[in-house]
Amino acid sequence: MSTTTKASATSLLRFATAGSVDDGKSTLVGRLLHDSKSVLADQLEAVERASLSRGQDAPDLALLTDGLRAEREQGITIDVAYRYFATPRRRFILADTPGHVQYTRNMVTGASTAKLAVVLVDARSGVVEQTRRHAAVAALLRVPHVVLAVNKMDLTDYAEPVFAAIAEEFTAYAASLGVKDVVAIPVSALAGDNVVEPSAHMDWYGGPTLLEHLETVPVGSAPSDEPARFPVQYVIRPQTEEHPDYRGYAGQLASGVLRVGDRVTVLPSGHTTTVAAIDALGRETDTAWAPQSVTVRLAEDIDISRGDLIAAGPLPTPVKDVTATVCHLHERPLRTGDEVLLKHTTRTVRALVKEISHRIDITAPISEGGLEQRPAPEGLNVNDIGHVVLRTAEPLSLDDYSDNRRTGSFLLIDPADGTTLAAGMAGGERFPFRGDRTDA
Repeated sequence: MSTTTKASATSLLRFATAGSVDDGKSTLVGRLLHDSKSVLADQLEAVERASLSRGQDAPDLALLTDGLRAEREQGITIDVAYRYFATPRRRFILADTPGHVQYTRNMVTGASTAKLAVVLVDARSGVVEQTRRHAAVAALLRVPHVVLAVNKMDLTDYAEPVFAAIAEEFTAYAASLGVKDVVAIPVSALAGDNVVEPSAHMDWYGGPTLLEHLETVPVGSAPSDEPARFPVQYVIRPQTEEHPDYRGYAGQLASGVLRVGDRVTVLPSGHTTTVAAIDALGRETDTAWAPQSVTVRLAEDIDISRGDLIAAGPLPTPVKDVTATVCHLHERPLRTGDEVLLKHTTRTVRALVKEISHRIDITAPISEGGLEQRPAPEGLNVNDIGHVVLRTAEPLSLDDYSDNRRTGSFLLIDPADGTTLAAGMAGGERFPFRGDRTDA
C-alpha cells in the first residue's frame, strides 16, 4: 500500500453542509449516508415507518438528519446535526447546518471546525441571498475547501447550461470573498445522481461524485508546517514519594509539533526554556503533534498556570486591545460598553466592548461586487456579523485567525449567567469591501 493510500485510509475530514430552505440539503445528506452504506438497519426502518405515517410511498431520507420533533413536523432543519460515518478511504464528521436566515449562528457553529463546506443550490432558483450568506460565512471562517452542489438537476432535465451558469456565478462570488478552492458538482439528491454513484443522465459531466471528492480532497497541511501552540489546561504536581519533583503541564496541542529539546516561550510572561520531556498515554515520547493531548515537562521551573500558552515558532504578541470580526449568537444585542468574558483556548479574562465599528452586509447583490459595511449604532443583533475592538483586563496571546483557526478564535460570554454571546475571529478585515455606508 502506498503512503498516499495509507494516509487517505486513516485521515479524518470534518465538513459542514449549508443551503437555503427547501433546496434539499437534508435529503442530500440522507442520500449520502444511505448510498455509502452508513445507515443502520433499525435507523432505516424507523425512517420508513415515519415516511409511511406521513403518506409517503418511499423513505424520506431527510429524516435521517432532521432528528428534532419540530424539524420533522415542519420539514426543516433547525439545529446542527452531527453525523459520523466512514468509507474504506476516509473517516468523516458531518455537521448538517440549518438553511433559515435566523439560524445563521448555527451554521457558524457547524462550520467553525470544518475543513470543507458543501453549499447546496436549487438548480431552478440558482444563487440566492442565503447562498451568498453561506458562502460569506465559509469565507469568514476560513474554510479551505467549498463544494457547490447544484441539486434537483432532474427538475431541469439535467440541462448542462443551467448548471454551468450557476457554477460560474457562484465561483465568481466566492473568489471575490477570497475562497480559492471551489468545486461545482451537479446532483439530484432525490434520485441519487452524482452523490455516491455517477449519474447516467449527465454524461456531459466528467468530474467526481460528491463522495469521491470528499474522499480525495486534501485534508490540510502537515502539523510540522504550523507553529507550535500548546495552551496549558492543567498543572500536574503529584508530590508523591515516587514523583517528588514532577511538574507537568497538561493540555491539547492546538497546532504544530513539539519535540524534546525544542526551545519554547511561555506567554504572556515571555519566559523561555526547553522542552525536557513529553508524556503521552502514560509513557514518555520524543514528539507530540496536534491535536494530541499530552503532558509537557520543561527544563526550568517557571510560574505557569492554566491559560498560559507554551509556544514555538513565530510568536503572537500579547495584546490587551483585540481587533476582531464576530458573529453574534444571542438574542440579546451586543453593544458598545458591554462587559463580557473573553474565552481564548484555556484562558478566560474580563473584557470590555470598546468599539463596534460596523456590521457586514452579506446580502448585497453579487453584481455590485464586494461586501458592504453598514453602521451599527444599536450594536449587533442575533446573526449579525460585525467588526469590534475589545479591551481585555489581561494580555492575550492570539494569533491572527487567518494564520491559525484554533488560536485565533475566541468566545464572548455573559459574565452574569455564562451565556455564549458571540464567536470571534482575531485579526483585521477578511473581505473586500465597497467602502463604508452612511445609511442604516
